[in-house]
Amino acid sequence: MNIVLWIVQGLLAVMFLMAGMMKATKSKDELKETAGDRMAWVDSLSASTVKSIGILEVLIALGLILPQLTGILPWLTPLAAVGFVCTMIGAAVLHVQRSESPATNIVLLLLAAFVAYGRFVLVPAW
Repeated sequence: MNIVLWIVQGLLAVMFLMAGMMKATKSKDELKETAGDRMAWVDSLSASTVKSIGILEVLIALGLILPQLTGILPWLTPLAAVGFVCTMIGAAVLHVQRSESPATNIVLLLLAAFVAYGRFVLVPAW
């Protein structure tokens, strides 16, 4: 189970790191130009909110891997997964409000919930 959790953590971390870096470093117009309709939601938020979301995503990605990998405050890993779940709830709500499909957000939410449960209960991070 530990290996499965590490694989899911790694996949989520890579996805969130890439998405977060993109949001934190590009303007809203660049995001829409790069990703097209998948980033149309940025029109619903201010530029500073989009950048804040990007920074949050980078921190969550790092939190999914580094604490447990280094053994320094490993209990932060399942908390990062919970933060991921909360972020995906917010993203799903935003997409539903915009009459868009929240399917990707729900899948990511379920994977993050699996990591949180796995690191709290099945194979505790500490």
